[in-house]
Amino acid sequence: MPVWQAIVLGAIQGLAEFLPISSSAHLIVVPWLFGWTDDGGVAFDVALHWGTLVAVLAVFWRDWIRLISAGLRSIGTRVFDKDARLFWALVIATIPGAILGKLLNKLAEEELRSPLLIAGTMTAMGLLLFFADRVGKKNQDAERIDYPRAFGIGVAQAAALIPGVSRSGATITLGLFFGFDRESIARFSFLLSTPIIFGAGLVKIPHLLHEMHAGQSTVTPAALAAGVLTAAITGYLAVRFMLAWLKSNTYLAFAAYRVAFAVLIVAVWAARK
Repeated sequence: MPVWQAIVLGAIQGLAEFLPISSSAHLIVVPWLFGWTDDGGVAFDVALHWGTLVAVLAVFWRDWIRLISAGLRSIGTRVFDKDARLFWALVIATIPGAILGKLLNKLAEEELRSPLLIAGTMTAMGLLLFFADRVGKKNQDAERIDYPRAFGIGVAQAAALIPGVSRSGATITLGLFFGFDRESIARFSFLLSTPIIFGAGLVKIPHLLHEMHAGQSTVTPAALAAGVLTAAITGYLAVRFMLAWLKSNTYLAFAAYRVAFAVLIVAVWAARK
């Protein structure tokens, strides 16, 4: 894989992970659109996700220190303040994704990467996001989320195993239906990405490094470093952009983009037939 291609994929991952437009869909479709014979595979995609893990930690590291401290303290004191409740809500929301990711990972890797399937999921989730943004009351702070709704958002996150659904898109959409305001549900979604991306990397990245060491991967150390660094930089900018954007704007632009991207996929697919 050329370094420039790794940089392009890293930029796509960094932007699309935190904008609700599905990074997995773009990492599959963009190489398909341009006829690239090598996209690095799923393990490379996960490595790029670790770039976005760096990004989200760069923005929220103080929050995580505060939340982890409050969560651990609550074990001994049995006192659950706002930070402790949010920490345990994030733990509960992580469980469905961890379990379903383990059970359905192989299916997602092998059977759910069709461009037409992605066009369908991009459209469906775009319409759901638009509808949720219109009808959701947006009068609750997601950082005060209760445990049942946290678990529900965790199930929504697990649905992002299907390319085109989008981890941030699914969690934000359900959060809006629950009545959370636009900015706080985005923050909750970004925080929730941390453990699931970290866990996926622990599973997949050693496999990629083993293949690289054995000469079985087309991903070079230079390409890997360039892709991960680019994902980290663009991911950081995407998080900052979203938090600023949502102070005075809606999710309509992202819903419209999803539908337009799906139309492009179908048009290209039809033209190649």
